[in-house]
Amino acid sequence: MQVQVAAGQMSSQDDIWANLAIIKHLAEQAAQSGVQLLVLPENFACFAAGQQYQTALQFNQICDFIGELAARFNLWIVAGSIPCLTRPDGQHVSEPRVRSACIVFNAAGQIIARYDKIHLFDVIVSDTTGHYLESATFEGGTEAVIVPTPFGSLGLMICYDVRFPLLALRLRQLGADFLVVPAAFTFTTGQMHWLLLLQARAIDTQCAVIGAAQTGQHGTRHTWGHSAIVAADGHIVAQCEHEQPYLVSAIIDLTKQHTLRQQMPLMTHQRFI
Repeated sequence: MQVQVAAGQMSSQDDIWANLAIIKHLAEQAAQSGVQLLVLPENFACFAAGQQYQTALQFNQICDFIGELAARFNLWIVAGSIPCLTRPDGQHVSEPRVRSACIVFNAAGQIIARYDKIHLFDVIVSDTTGHYLESATFEGGTEAVIVPTPFGSLGLMICYDVRFPLLALRLRQLGADFLVVPAAFTFTTGQMHWLLLLQARAIDTQCAVIGAAQTGQHGTRHTWGHSAIVAADGHIVAQCEHEQPYLVSAIIDLTKQHTLRQQMPLMTHQRFI
């Protein structure tokens, strides 16, 4: 079975509706190319310091827009991350924090799943920002999520999550065929590790990995980009070299992936998970 997948690279700014207009263009391009699954980056609707709560107030409108695109273009869409005021059970997050929620839409435009980012980016980076404290703005999620689709199951991750192989392995245990990684890697950390991490998680789990990234300048933030699709054997089958919105697409052969898993049954041989 072959599946055509795509990562939508963006350089999102502070104008939500301008960013959504770019997504519409990417979705149309994906549909014209025969893509079945489109993954959007982290913070696709708005990437601006201090705007997370205000963006969360428009969560429903953003979801309505993406759902309409999915139905119009007959696409499954992984809506990278949207700030959300509530937890999956409907309880409100204590202000001023929000959740970073990845929302999955089927080709009829219906919301099928939600994943809340578990690992929060509280680190020191040798760039102009220096100290990142994501936990001051976001409340972390707790549940690993996979999503059955007509073309295989998706394991959901967001950005910093990709550094944690145990989450990736848990998603494989749950039945993932693909790992999707919406991201906004800093230029510094992305240059060092982005592609290596995508390849490592593919090799760890024998899943195809779709990394949809932010790129370019966002106020004082500079992101690395290089959206990429990696096959289950760790081979990079497509990647973007441009600092601009771009659609990266590739065909994933799940029959070959299944054969790889049979020939090297990593999950059967695991001893420490």
